[in-house]
Amino acid sequence: MDKKLVIPGDFLSDDAKQADEGTYVENGKVFSSVFGIASLKDHIRVVPLSGKYIPRAGDMVIGVIKEIAFSNWIVDIRSPYEGLLHISEFPRRIESSDMPKYLNIGDSIMTLVRDVDANMKVELTLNDQRLRPVKEGRVIEVTPSKVPRLIGRGGSMIAMLKNETGCNIFIGQNGRVWITGKDKGMDLAARAILKIERETHISGLTDRITKFLKEEKGGKPKEKEPEKEEQEKKEPEPAEQEEKMEDEKESLPAEEEKTAENKPGGILDELLGNDK
Repeated sequence: MDKKLVIPGDFLSDDAKQADEGTYVENGKVFSSVFGIASLKDHIRVVPLSGKYIPRAGDMVIGVIKEIAFSNWIVDIRSPYEGLLHISEFPRRIESSDMPKYLNIGDSIMTLVRDVDANMKVELTLNDQRLRPVKEGRVIEVTPSKVPRLIGRGGSMIAMLKNETGCNIFIGQNGRVWITGKDKGMDLAARAILKIERETHISGLTDRITKFLKEEKGGKPKEKEPEKEEQEKKEPEPAEQEEKMEDEKESLPAEEEKTAENKPGGILDELLGNDK
């Protein structure tokens, strides 16, 4: 079995060389350091099922400008630690007094963690062609620990999402996801991403998401409720009701005439004075 649920302190392997994220080594043995899903194939790593994002140098994240200080934008990166974007890390030369014109409080940015020191001072940068302010589309949030599953092995899950929804999707390591495209596609992508987050611990996830996307795109009709179907069977169609009423109208005079013939006496008897 390649994956299993573990808690901190669970023994994982005797091979210390295989230890990766979410593990620690003691006496040459590998143990889990977090509560999560352990992957035992190739390297041993544990993906936590919950927890805050802990920044590392080289991470691409989506941040939100929280405050503007002298020569620094203070950025919320969904972490216990704030990110600092220095004015020198902006793609063009600007003055401190002009900072709000380019990035103001509440603006979102796709940024890169340039450095994290021993005191957890997180330095960000926008000096890269891939990085930019987020001015269109929508941003949704997932649990940061679910990001690897959302990306998929070799990028398989995110590639499938892009292909099926026709959207561009960027997944920040801090769990913020930037989606751009047509409204219908963005709605579908957002629902699929949140479904992945909810069901990431259940096997067969890729097949379920593929089926979900195809059904949503295909507009599969909903099945009728049993009670409604039974009622429709009992009640005739309007056309049938009208036809039935016409038949009843046509048969009514014949029945009345037949009744009049069988009735004793009648108008002729009255005129002849035979009505006694």
